[in-house]
Amino acid sequence: MCARHGAAEAIVATACKIARIVYHMLKDKREYIDHGADYYKHTHQEQVLKKLKRQAAKLGVQFVPAPA
Repeated sequence: MCARHGAAEAIVATACKIARIVYHMLKDKREYIDHGADYYKHTHQEQVLKKLKRQAAKLGVQFVPAPA
């Protein structure tokens, strides 16, 4: 975010995200659940694959991920 929009906007966006998390925690009276680094790594990988599939479709190429 910082590279695309600058440091000031990145700080505001991060503060806004933290405020939304805290608001929902207080509103729903729930504790924060940390899913761990593995969860976020897996989620990020899924997002990257989804983006690559979209880009390949725009180029008219079929995207087939290699088996792990």
